[in-house]
Amino acid sequence: MNNVDISRIIEMAWEDRTPFEAIHGLYGLTEPETIKLMRQQLTSRSFKNWRQRVSGRKTKHLALRSGEIDRGYCPTQYKHSRGK
Repeated sequence: MNNVDISRIIEMAWEDRTPFEAIHGLYGLTEPETIKLMRQQLTSRSFKNWRQRVSGRKTKHLALRSGEIDRGYCPTQYKHSRGK
């Protein structure tokens, strides 16, 4: 896996609305494998903060998500790439 892929996986893992299943679909990493990658790539403090943030978060697991959530990101999240 190259640095660009690792960076994107970390970004997706931090995003509240991106489920682990999306990471698996794009990069083939299961939730435990994503957690392992995050542990390896982040500082211990950042990893602990991330784990606290995603533990039990319904939007990080498709099976727990509300049917009202139909996208993986906020509409304003990628505003820097519009019009380019």
